[in-house]
Amino acid sequence: MSHADGGRIIHIAKRREREREDFEKQKQLLEEQQIVITERFTSNNEVKADTSLPTDVVGLVKLEDMKEKHKNYLAPNDSAVTGAVEEPIISKEKEKDKPIKKESKIKKNMLSFNDEEEEEVFVPVKKGRLGMDPNADTSFIPDRDRELEISKEKERLAKEWRELQEKEKNEEINVAYCYWDGSSHRKDMKIRKGFTISQFLSRALDILRKEFSELKPANVENLMFVKEDLIIPHFYTFQDFIATKAMGKTGPLWQFDAAGGIRLRQDAALDMGESHPVKIVLRTWYEKNKHIYPASRWEAFVPNKVYKKNIDEDLSDI
Repeated sequence: MSHADGGRIIHIAKRREREREDFEKQKQLLEEQQIVITERFTSNNEVKADTSLPTDVVGLVKLEDMKEKHKNYLAPNDSAVTGAVEEPIISKEKEKDKPIKKESKIKKNMLSFNDEEEEEVFVPVKKGRLGMDPNADTSFIPDRDRELEISKEKERLAKEWRELQEKEKNEEINVAYCYWDGSSHRKDMKIRKGFTISQFLSRALDILRKEFSELKPANVENLMFVKEDLIIPHFYTFQDFIATKAMGKTGPLWQFDAAGGIRLRQDAALDMGESHPVKIVLRTWYEKNKHIYPASRWEAFVPNKVYKKNIDEDLSDI
C-alpha cells in the first residue's frame, strides 16, 4: 500500500469519528428537549394534589379530618384534571324557542306567496351567476346554455324546412309540352314538382311513341328538354326552377302551364312575360337544324346567369 492510500484511509477514519460524535451530541440534545417538553405539559394540579397533601398532614390526624382535607384537595382539581366543563341547563321552553338549523337551510331559497301560516306554498328562486351584472351585454361571451338553445332552434327550423320541401315536392303541377320536329304537337301531363327532367322525358316518351314512329327506338338520352330557348340538363328537378324563380331568354323557367302559345313568328315582342310550352326534341334533329330558326336561338342553360330579352338580337335573325 502506498503512502497516499494510507493517508486517505486515516482521513476517512477521522471523518467517520467526527460524524459519530456529532450524531451522539444531536441525540443527547433531542433527549433533553423531549424531557423539557414533557415537564412543561405536566398538569400543575396533579403535582399539587400529589405533593401538597402530604405536607399539610403532619402528626396524628383524625380520620374525619383526613377525609375532609383529602376532599378539599381533590374537589377543585377534578375539573382541571379531567378538562370537563359543566353544560348549562336549558329549559324545555327555551328549547322550543330555539330555531332548527336544518329547516332554515331548506327554506333559505324559497318564496312564500301565501299569508296564512298554516298552508304555505314555496317556490324555488333561481340563482344567478356569481359576479355577473344582469344589465351588462354578455352576447359576446361564450354561453353554454345560450349556445344549446340556439342549436335546438336551428335543428327545429331545419326540420320544418325539410318537411316543407318534402311537402312541396309531392305537389302536382301541369306541364304543357310538345314534340318539336319543325311543327308543334302540344300535350299536357300532370307530374310532381320533385320529378327530374329525366323522369318527365321517360313518361312523355311512352306517350309520344304511339304517335311518332321515329321515337320508337329512342331513349331518354336521345332527347333534349328545351324551355324558353334554353337546353336544360336532365338532372334538374322542376322544384329547382320553381324555388329559385329562374328566368329564361323568352319567359319564366318556373312556369310550366304555358300561358302563351308556340311562337311561330320571329317577333320578339310576342315573348314579353309569357311562359311557353316545353319542347321535346331529338338530338339528331337538332344537330341537322341548329343553324335554322328557332334552333339557332337555343343555348345551354347556365345556372345563376341573368338572361335578358334583347329585341335587337331577335330582329337580327329576320
